[in-house]
Amino acid sequence: MVYRIFVEKKKELAAESRALLEDARGLYGIEGLRDVRVLNRYDAENITEELFDYAVKTVFSEPQLDITSENPDLSGATVFAVEFLPGQFDQRADSAAQCIQIISQGERPIIRSAKVYALYGDLSDADVAEIKKYVINPVEAREAALECPETLRTEYTVPADVKTLDGFREMDRETLAKFVAFYGLAMDIDDIAFCQTYFREEGRDPTITEIRMIDTYWSDHCRHTTFLTVIDSVKFEDELLQRAYEDYIETRRELGRTKPVCLMDIATLAVKYLRKDGKLDKLDESEEINACTVKIDVDVDG
Repeated sequence: MVYRIFVEKKKELAAESRALLEDARGLYGIEGLRDVRVLNRYDAENITEELFDYAVKTVFSEPQLDITSENPDLSGATVFAVEFLPGQFDQRADSAAQCIQIISQGERPIIRSAKVYALYGDLSDADVAEIKKYVINPVEAREAALECPETLRTEYTVPADVKTLDGFREMDRETLAKFVAFYGLAMDIDDIAFCQTYFREEGRDPTITEIRMIDTYWSDHCRHTTFLTVIDSVKFEDELLQRAYEDYIETRRELGRTKPVCLMDIATLAVKYLRKDGKLDKLDESEEINACTVKIDVDVDG
């Protein structure tokens, strides 16, 4: 059986709801939006009713800060829910499942979470679509069903063979764009064209598994497609930002940096400079270039 609970911050503490209301009205000019409510929805399976009820007060919510409800009154609102795409890591759900397992000292339950948005006001379909576009990142999330499912277990059919994408190497840009849309890929048209060039050199068409794997790992943290993208030239309208960028370039020269300018280099250059200047001797250096750990001894009241 699937148990469901909705958790909402008390009105005075609903910062996320207020921020969305301000952004929708201020940035997008949706003046008809009068109010917004944001609720975290939890579905749980492989758990007893008694344990679920206990978890509502100890895991899913903080009673002093939150309001919980099995059936919140959302009458008069335009309601939609957002959940992570299958395969994307859901930190909220995973943490809840781990906490409940610690409490029960038994088997870990299956937990799924979603965020429910309730929009109040005189809104057109275009207004609602604009708000959905704002809160749903299609790379990692999608609109979720509002109905409670019969089960949270996912059954996968094991394919007898893997489909080869015949004709992939011959696709023009328009066909490649349709290919990306049809399979719901996170890649853009230039990414998929790059893949096409690779498989042309390989002299074969890829399998759908290969394309899915490339798509998944390229979208991971946006690292390859964003932070390591070479910045050939950049212009600033703001003088302060221009001076900051020029200072960055000068610091690169001082450090003798020869790697291309990119967002990753901009983000990490200060640490490299402090290290060279002898002001960051407690820096942990490792092969993991995504991470930066600094160990410092702190004296707190003796």
